[in-house]
Amino acid sequence: MVTIVLGAQFGDEGKGKITDLLSQSATVCCRAAGGHNAGHTIVHDDITYDFHILPSGLVSPSCINLIGAGTVVHIPSFFKELAAIEAKGLKDANTRIFISDRAHVCFDLHSVVDGLEEAVLGGRKVGTTGKGIGPCYADKAARRGVRVGEVLEEGVVERKLRSLAAGYTRRYGELNYDVEEELGRFNTYRTLLKPFIVDQLAFMRKHKSSPTTLVEGANALMLDIDHGTYPYVTSSCTGLGGAIQGLSLNPTSITSIVGVVKAYSTRVGSGPFPTEQINAIGEKLQTVGREFGVTTGRKRRCGWLDLVMCRYSKEINCYTALNLTKLDILDDFDEIKVAVAYKVDGKELESFPADLEVLEKIEVEYDTLPGWKSNTLGTTKWEDLPPNAQKYVEYIERDLAVPVKWIGTGPSRSHMIERA
Repeated sequence: MVTIVLGAQFGDEGKGKITDLLSQSATVCCRAAGGHNAGHTIVHDDITYDFHILPSGLVSPSCINLIGAGTVVHIPSFFKELAAIEAKGLKDANTRIFISDRAHVCFDLHSVVDGLEEAVLGGRKVGTTGKGIGPCYADKAARRGVRVGEVLEEGVVERKLRSLAAGYTRRYGELNYDVEEELGRFNTYRTLLKPFIVDQLAFMRKHKSSPTTLVEGANALMLDIDHGTYPYVTSSCTGLGGAIQGLSLNPTSITSIVGVVKAYSTRVGSGPFPTEQINAIGEKLQTVGREFGVTTGRKRRCGWLDLVMCRYSKEINCYTALNLTKLDILDDFDEIKVAVAYKVDGKELESFPADLEVLEKIEVEYDTLPGWKSNTLGTTKWEDLPPNAQKYVEYIERDLAVPVKWIGTGPSRSHMIERA
């Protein structure tokens, strides 16, 4: 059985908690795409873990973890993150994590180039994390990248990295980058990485009889390179298709696709955000929701829940169940708005538009629901939710025609309502 957890909005929905919960019964947990630009915060047994490139299934002592072929891996970050979680008590983590030999290496060079490319864009910059993800995927697509498995082959990284550095120097001029320093580190990584690198197909075949495989999505559908708000997106396929491709999954083995939806909307970086509230409401959501990026620490832009976007996301990702997160952040609102339609010149649009100029012109139509004005933090039973909070959940469920199976009511893994 394969369960896939995917972000339904702009990322930062709080996917970490549901993956932590589901990983307790999973025997294999995989990352399919993205790199250390992603981030999940997990509070497990009162210990807070920040995951970036590592799958959060490492928290479960019986779960084997894979960083799949569709990812890009910054090797220093991999080792730093692994050391950090082991220092917090996950002593055997290094025996339960593996990397596909077909994943691509994200170099420090890519991070330097990322900053240069954003500077060139000026006022139209994408608002990347600056981690080098875009340039790394660009090199992959241009067939000049370095695969993780190639690190083990003496001379390959040196030849390819020198070529990449020379190409970027011709494009941008002298770089604030030392290719010799990075190459020196890879001489060490050649030995250190060997125990972690696997043939992904052989790995998946070995675990084919695993009772439960959990796929942990990174970023979210609206940041997908094909289906997101291009060009204000990440550089990987963040949806269902990317999970299947990045891990060579048999689609018929997928038993559950969990869409994670924050009870309101947030976005980090530039790009369209139809329901953004640049006012006291947005500030309140940002403050009460502690909306800072796990990876970058940047403030997140905040606004009301956008069901037009969520419907679009559902059609692409085919969710079979939803995890609604951070419901408790809405506890102190007199009323709560939900976007239900986009209009341009008075005419309702059929779906979420691809054209950014159209997005700039849209008028958002809202439904207004009454708030509940009472504390839901830590609630674990559906019947203990205030009636208006129940109505809010049921409204979302009815609109999207997907059951809301889990409801997050706080930061801890125990702060979760699970509905039958």
